[in-house]
Formats: sequence, structure tokens, C-alpha cells
Amino acid sequence: MVVICPKCKTKLKVAEEKLTPEGSRFKCPKCSTFLLVKKPTAPMDKKTETRSTKILIAHSEPKIINELNTLLTKNGYQTVIASDGIEAMVKSIKEVPFLAILDVALPKIYGFEVCKRLKVRDETKKMKIILITSTFDEKRYKRDPSSIYGADDYIEEHKISELIIEKINTLKGIEKEKVVEKAPEEPILEKPVLKEEPRLKPEEVKVSPPTDQNIERAKRLARTIVSDIYLYNPAKVENSIRGDNFYSMFESEIKEGLKLYETRIPQNVREKGDFFNEAIKNFLDDKKKSL
Repeated sequence: MVVICPKCKTKLKVAEEKLTPEGSRFKCPKCSTFLLVKKPTAPMDKKTETRSTKILIAHSEPKIINELNTLLTKNGYQTVIASDGIEAMVKSIKEVPFLAILDVALPKIYGFEVCKRLKVRDETKKMKIILITSTFDEKRYKRDPSSIYGADDYIEEHKISELIIEKINTLKGIEKEKVVEKAPEEPILEKPVLKEEPRLKPEEVKVSPPTDQNIERAKRLARTIVSDIYLYNPAKVENSIRGDNFYSMFESEIKEGLKLYETRIPQNVREKGDFFNEAIKNFLDDKKKSL
């Protein structure tokens, strides 16, 4: 490479293999000025640059997806959307984003299982992962999960808008900006203007979601209850599955979960299928295969 002496403007040829990222000292043969020459950093690959701003959002609830998508795009990120565990796996391997945000209660493959699988694959093991812990009872769990299954961090669903950007910045090594408090300005008093309350247009009137959405919500709540039992008691759950006594070992948790399920899910939706016990059975069947 060619460098120019800042004093006499002489052009000097320097062998790149002799340079280091910290810099190597050379003496100008004309004016004897010492130069500190650093090894040039390789330009970032366009593909790598794109991946550094790409985030996978995997959640079955459109409301949560929209909330995350709005927050991330406002902060300059590109998003990839998945609505179940299989889609999350496929898109993670294909897109290789720098971060995946996974709901633990994903359908088809639970989010914590997706996390475990991604962390052992060569192409995705360096991917950062944040799990969304969808606790069915926020007041019940006052402790951190026993394990986050190889994830780099976790966030409770009701704190997404408050904490997600801060958690992403932490994973990227960006320090939280210090807020400088300004002296309060003198308030300008204005004459209050009475506004007429806007009337809702017919299209703005809230209506009950279609039955299929109610069924999906019932299924998701059932998966959330099952995932919570596992998330906070992983070793105990796996031992109970090996000993074929899950129902007796977690009898009180299952009763509590069922009571909450029946409180939140209307009877006409519950009559469409036994989604609660179906979620437990599917979970146990999947875990038996992996143990």
C-alpha cells in the first residue's frame, strides 16, 4: 500500500503484511519523520452489513408482531416475520439474522426448543436470541426462569415496548445513553379550548373477533400455561416425563392453569375442542421423542 508523509508529502510504499491493526512505525527516508501506519480494516461485506440490522420476530399473536415490528423499524432494523416454530427455524437458517426474538409458546415447535436447536447449528449458533416469556399469571412468578435454553436474554411479554430496544442495544454492545436533565421551562398558560368528543364511525366500532381467532387464542393460552410449567421447572418436568407421572407431579399446576383457562376462554369456544388437554398431550409427546 502507498502512504504519504504528512510533512514532506513523499509517497512511501509499505508492505501490508508488516502492518498490524494497532499500527507499525516507519521512518520517512526524506525528512526522517516517524509515521504510524495501521493495517486497513476490510470493508464490511454487504451481506454481513444487512444481517447486522436484520431481526427475526417469531410470535403467533398478530398484535405482538405489529408492536415489535413498529418498534424495530422505527429504530432502523429490518424484520423477518414467523408465526410458528417451524417457520422460525426455516427463516433463521435461510436469512441468518443477527437476532431472533422468539415467543416460548410458539405453535408446532415451542420457542425454547427452537432456541436450543438454533444454538447447536453451525450456521446459527452465533445468532443472538431473546425469548419472550409469556407468563399466564404475572403475579405468580416472582423469579427468573430456571433456564432460558441457550438464549442470550429473555423479556416478559408485557414489558416488550418498555425494554426490547434496551436489551437489543445491550446485546450489540451499545451503552445506554445518559439522559441530561434540563431545567423546567416556565409554562405558557393558554386559554383552554373545549373539544367535542369525537363520535365513533361505524367502521371504528369494536366487534368480537371471528371464532377462528378465538380458537387460536385459546390454543395459545393453553400452550402458554404448558410452557410456563416447563420454563420454571425444566428438570422436574423431564424427570416426570421419564417416570410417566407428569399429571400427578404437576397436579396443582394443571388445576390452576385449567381454572385460569376456563376463566379467560368463553364456554362457546371451549366447546369447539379440548385445547387445554390437547396442548399438554402434544407437549408430552414431543418431549418424549427428544428425551
